[in-house]
Amino acid sequence: MDTENLPPTFKGRQYEVRALGLRDFAGLRREDEPLEPFELAYFAKLLVINFDEIAGLSEETREHLLGVGVNDWSGGTSSRPLPNGWRLVILNPKHGKARNNATLMEEVCHVFLGHKANRLSIVAQNKQGKTVARDYNEADEEAAYAVGAAALVPFAGLRRLLKQNRTSIEMARHFNVSRELVEYRLKVCRLWAEYRQRHPEEDAARELRRRAFAAAKEVDSRQ
Repeated sequence: MDTENLPPTFKGRQYEVRALGLRDFAGLRREDEPLEPFELAYFAKLLVINFDEIAGLSEETREHLLGVGVNDWSGGTSSRPLPNGWRLVILNPKHGKARNNATLMEEVCHVFLGHKANRLSIVAQNKQGKTVARDYNEADEEAAYAVGAAALVPFAGLRRLLKQNRTSIEMARHFNVSRELVEYRLKVCRLWAEYRQRHPEEDAARELRRRAFAAAKEVDSRQ
């Protein structure tokens, strides 16, 4: 394999090779072609159902999941399969398609990588802001997230858009993912320094967002 189109780190290359295998399985031929996780979910025997189809949830629980707790979860996959071997997946309906794409892709990767969960897997964010499936061990969580992210935003395609001076927002729109996922990929692929050099105006905006977030947290802590 041409290592020129792989990330520079050993672990990054391992994840990228698996991700490229998924993209090839999905029939993608161009390095910058967007991947559709919902199509791969079919081959992983994952059935995505509407949140409103969940039976047995109390009104209080439903209101919490879609209200104050909406940012505490991204999706869930049942570990117990249906009689036909498929598993149910629920995605947070309040999250946009970009975030749902990443959540579903992580669940798809758990299947293709042969990971096993013991019970309902709730996908949320840890203190580093990374999406995690709490019922998998740490190594499986890392691998599924990293491979899924690489499949959605492959190194070669990301680098091509970088050379075209695309912003992270433009890249995110191109790959149908969130800006945060694109910036994560830029960092783990060791392209972040070049990106910042190409877009120095974003550093100031990023610092303003950081200060606003810190100020909001301080206000909340005083209440």
